[in-house]
Order: sequence, then structure tokens, then C-alpha cells
Amino acid sequence: MTYAPRFALLLSIATTLTACSTVYYSGLEKIGIPKREVMVHRVEKARDTQEETKQQFKSALEQFTAVTNFKGGNLEATYSKLNDEYQASVKKAEEVDKRIADIEDVSSALFSEWETELGQYSNASLRQNSQQKLTATKAHYQQLIAAMRRAEAKIEPVLSVFRDQVLYLKHNLNAQAIASLKGQLGSVQSDVSVLVAAMEKSINEADAFIKTMEKQ
Repeated sequence: MTYAPRFALLLSIATTLTACSTVYYSGLEKIGIPKREVMVHRVEKARDTQEETKQQFKSALEQFTAVTNFKGGNLEATYSKLNDEYQASVKKAEEVDKRIADIEDVSSALFSEWETELGQYSNASLRQNSQQKLTATKAHYQQLIAAMRRAEAKIEPVLSVFRDQVLYLKHNLNAQAIASLKGQLGSVQSDVSVLVAAMEKSINEADAFIKTMEKQ
């Protein structure tokens, strides 16, 4: 189950709500979209963005490899393609950070509300059951966020190498520059492999978290 249909409504009213998170979530709840649902939706979006980011870095690596195998032709055009891949990778990196921050924002609001509402129970058994679910959800959430942040941390080392090589190639469109890129290829391939593995683990954590939340 996904919440895409309901969130079409969310997107349509988003511009009418204040930037303040408290008011924003309150506005959503008034139309029947609770924080839990927002959280699941944002985890889904972060998962999808990570999948897109994984594919983007694979594509960037392919172009990087193509440059190192350059045998002649329009080197400037080849550089342009590599730069496009680098710029697209930067945008995806920024999107990943925003998606994770969005999850952290709504989770803080959700857990704070949940904690407050525990004190409103008159039935001790129900309160204990809710407390146990809160504790379990928090633990699973921390595991998810840790996996997402670990995967995100693998992005910058790859971007750093891409950035250096794109800048160098920009001002040195010659065989020497190609040789320099070729010398970095093995390291870049290794870094991208580590990034992809971390992204896949994070994506799996997101899927598991979504299933858990939907069962509650």
C-alpha cells in the first residue's frame, strides 16, 4: 500500500499552509492525513530518491569510464557529457539530504505527540501497549535513519573525485588529462560500488520500516 492518491491532495494544499511544521502537520490532520501517514509517505519518497541516486551514480561512472577510453573525436563534447552527469549527481545528492531531513522533521513531531498522548490514557494496559509500540517504532526508525545517513556519507567521496576530474578536464582537454582520469578509475569504481551497496541496504531498511508502520 502506498499513499500517493491521498498525497495528491496534500500537494494541492501545501502552498496554502505556513512553512511552520506544526501548523503544516495540523493542517494535514484536519483533512484526515495524520503524521504517521506523512512519515510513511516521506520514507517512500526518500527510498525512491535513493534508488534514483544509485542509478545516477552508476550512469556517472559509465560516462567517467567512457572518458578514460577516449580514442579520438570531440573531446569537448565528451567533457560536456561528463559534466552533465556530475551536475545531475550533485542534484541527486542534495535531494537525498532533503528527503532525509523531511523524515527527521515529521518523526520528531510524531514521536513528541505520541509521548504526550501516553499520559492521556486512563487504561494502564492500553498505555503500556502504546508505549511498547512507540519504543519499537523509535528503535526501527533510528535503524532506518542511521542506514540512510551512512549511505549519504558515501556520496561525497565520489562527488569529490568527479568534481576534481571534471574541473581538471575542463581546462586540460588533452591526452594528459585523459591519462589522469584513467589513473583514478579504479578508485572511483570502488567508491561507487561502496555507495551502491550502502544505498541498497538503506532502501531495504526503508521497505522494512514501511511494512512495519503499515501493520500497526
